[in-house]
Amino acid sequence: MSVLIVIPARYASTRYPAKPLAMLTGAQGDQRSLIERSWRAACEVQGADRVVVATDDARIQDAAEAFGAEVVMTSESCANGTERCAEAHAALGGSYEIVVNLQGDAPLTPHWFVEDLVTGLRAAPDAEIATPVLRCDGATLNSFLSDRKAGRVGGTTSVFDAQRHAMYFSKEVVPFTSETYADEDETPVFHHVGVYAYRPDALAAYPSWPVGPLEQLEGLEQLRFMENGRSVLCVEVEAKGRQFWELNNPEDVPKIEAMMAQMGLA
Repeated sequence: MSVLIVIPARYASTRYPAKPLAMLTGAQGDQRSLIERSWRAACEVQGADRVVVATDDARIQDAAEAFGAEVVMTSESCANGTERCAEAHAALGGSYEIVVNLQGDAPLTPHWFVEDLVTGLRAAPDAEIATPVLRCDGATLNSFLSDRKAGRVGGTTSVFDAQRHAMYFSKEVVPFTSETYADEDETPVFHHVGVYAYRPDALAAYPSWPVGPLEQLEGLEQLRFMENGRSVLCVEVEAKGRQFWELNNPEDVPKIEAMMAQMGLA
């Protein structure tokens, strides 16, 4: 199956304007933009046939082409990364069998997350979209709870059934747990990793569906699939000692830089 990885990136962000061009300092002191680090993460994925950056902004286009990325220009009307991926895939001929959305705010995404995701979708013919979930340790769960207590939107959590079909995604911490966890403890909460693998028919149909109340309330694009009766597969992935965090707010920059330093990531 041919695999296309699309990195959607937009300049105008309500919470963090110009986020794709935010600079992150690696373990050796080198500075690279968020979009470059996300592109480098995508290029490490085994089995991908093509990696492109999809944007509507010339500043991101110029920056991406300067570090060697292929860029597909998309319209300003794309409401989210999935719509941008759909437009980019169509612009490239719409012939790929699996399209991966590796969002441009997740530079710490290990290549095996994406590889396991593609494998999971291939093995589940009833699923039209797949997305990774990572079991939270106590440290991650406590970070989520701290963000919510401070009024910040941090990571997204997911609940799913016994067959790993998603039941819900939320920016709140679900399921509720009253227990207290040490940093190294295993918890019942799963962190949704912002990567998606789509079958092309479902991806092409997505922009034509209206925004439902849950997507509007949560601001989570994957809920549109669920609100239209489409099956979303949650593929559990393993950290293998790697720390993972997404850049959602300016406050996340030092957190991600500290993680890169600790893991020795350039």
